[in-house]
Amino acid sequence: MTLLAIDTALENCSVGLSTGGAVFLRAQTIGKGHAELLMPEIAALLAEAGLPAAAITRLAVSVGPGSFTGLRVGIAAARGLALVNRIPVVGVTTLLSHAALAASERQAGRDRPILALLPARGDELYGQLFTAALEPVGEAVLASIEHFSEIAAQSDADLAGAGATRLDRPDRVIHARSAPDIGILLELGARLDPAAHPPKPLYIKPPDAKPQLHKGIARQ
Repeated sequence: MTLLAIDTALENCSVGLSTGGAVFLRAQTIGKGHAELLMPEIAALLAEAGLPAAAITRLAVSVGPGSFTGLRVGIAAARGLALVNRIPVVGVTTLLSHAALAASERQAGRDRPILALLPARGDELYGQLFTAALEPVGEAVLASIEHFSEIAAQSDADLAGAGATRLDRPDRVIHARSAPDIGILLELGARLDPAAHPPKPLYIKPPDAKPQLHKGIARQ
């Protein structure tokens, strides 16, 4: 399998490639401008690996929650490459990526659930609880810090993601990253079933920008 992973969900523009046991990674923290940087980064990654785009047999892409524009850039690129090469795409949520990174970084034998959290606005967080085996416990939700504090206490969970420090449980924070780890995205993309994890954006709430109603031009 030759797998290309793409992450433009948050502040990073990251791409990764695994092929024949070799792994190639590129990641830049840019904040904005993913659309201008992504395709050149993919081209540079393929050049480093000495492979044409036609060699890719599977894709993985971050699907959110994250930046509305960033998600559209990454998912559109993955879908376009998949259409041209007729290959499957695995959509991976940022919350699952953070939970998987926490599972890989914590001490061996530590089998608590993992609560993955990302900041939203004000006192709200995006979050989802996973078992120690990374199975989701319920859906990803947007809720208050108090809500997730109760979940963390009831489940005795370890915490992961940039929102983890908001819960005032520092002894349970495994990592507090914002953008997904591209190496973890590669691992998940190779393992997950594309049919069960489509490249569909996970916004959790509608974007702030909405089309204006009754402003269209009538067809002649």
